[in-house]
Amino acid sequence: MAEDRIEPAIELARSGDIKYLCYDALSEKEIQLASLRKLRNSTEGHDKYIEKRLEPILPFCANRGLKLVSNMGSANPLRAAEVIKGLCRKLDVRGLKIASIVGDDVLSIMREIDPVVAETGQPVSAFGERVISANAYIGAEAILTALRQGADIVVGGRIADASLYLGPILHEFGWKADDWDRIARGLIVGHIMECGGQSTGGNFADPGYKDVLDLHRLGFPIAEVFESGETILTKVPGSGGMVTTATVTEQLLYEMGDPANYIEPDVIVDITEATVEQAGKDRVWIRGVKGKPRPLQLKVALGVLDGFIGEGMLFFGGPGAYEKAKLAGEIIMKRLDLIGVKSEELRIDLVGVNAIFQPNYELAVVAPREVGIRVAGRTCDRAEAAKIAYEVNACPTNGPAGMSALSGGLTRDDVREVLAYYHTFIARERVRPTVSVETVN
Repeated sequence: MAEDRIEPAIELARSGDIKYLCYDALSEKEIQLASLRKLRNSTEGHDKYIEKRLEPILPFCANRGLKLVSNMGSANPLRAAEVIKGLCRKLDVRGLKIASIVGDDVLSIMREIDPVVAETGQPVSAFGERVISANAYIGAEAILTALRQGADIVVGGRIADASLYLGPILHEFGWKADDWDRIARGLIVGHIMECGGQSTGGNFADPGYKDVLDLHRLGFPIAEVFESGETILTKVPGSGGMVTTATVTEQLLYEMGDPANYIEPDVIVDITEATVEQAGKDRVWIRGVKGKPRPLQLKVALGVLDGFIGEGMLFFGGPGAYEKAKLAGEIIMKRLDLIGVKSEELRIDLVGVNAIFQPNYELAVVAPREVGIRVAGRTCDRAEAAKIAYEVNACPTNGPAGMSALSGGLTRDDVREVLAYYHTFIARERVRPTVSVETVN
């Protein structure tokens, strides 16, 4: 995932009984931010942590023959490949073949065919020039091509998360292109592994109900895949976390939607007859997955500039914290009305009271001793958003007593640009990924 730690990957590269290491580092948010960086600087747009993530790993690629597959190219795979080559030369790691995959960027095609956006029911053109990116979720086929050309490191852009892991499996076993059951089993391996530690105890612990040991040194998963596609999931012995039927099942169902029709670029997966069985300590069998022919269309992620957010946070502690926070919110709302701020959306959350639950939730029994208040407004204009942040920042000396303010962490004037995510679809044949392979000399 985009914010994963590097230590578990180093542990896998050093101690794991593995042939391939996959880095899934590209969320919808990340591809949009990367596209915006590239738009403003053509040498940017790749994963901003690429050097930090790969420098400790590259010697293992050379010394152990470990192959690396990733989507860290983000919006600029060609530049990512150049960065990796530079790292190899810096570390004196020579002879590795680096493959870059491009072709997921379909912005020009979107403008040509102008398909309907799923969330709005309107054509893409309705967004005007605010559309800055359009990336098709491509499958494992391009990875397979790169590996067949001898690539040691494969870096692409919006390769679908699970497809990163399917590519090496297809390369190893040479399954037929229409062997949907086996392809679906390989795809599910990727689905279970794509979120890193979520299948080994991350995002799982609930103290007293679901306890997980040593989460501070959580190990990431290893898949032992058989020619049939059936798989044992495990981890490096002695690493933190655990691999159980519960951790694997939770990840299996994560973001699944229809379990009989889980649509991915490579195959449509049916897990309704799948089984998850414990095979020993930190070893779990995944069997019984079935597949259907791949979809005729590919999903496309759209990045749309959607205005600006001005925000700020204040905190109150001690007796009357709740009442003071409510008063601060009322003051800010009246101030924004008084100065005529024009906002598309405006919300005030009392953190610890109603920020997560329904907006009209009132304290039932005991007033909290500390309450935070977050004010956030979305506007079409940066200057209007800055006014919202300014009023929050002005409150500590012009509002209720006993207040502290959160400062920093945002862009100029506590304003940040909004990148909205939408999606549409494109005919598979309109997307033509290409692979380039170069050797580091």
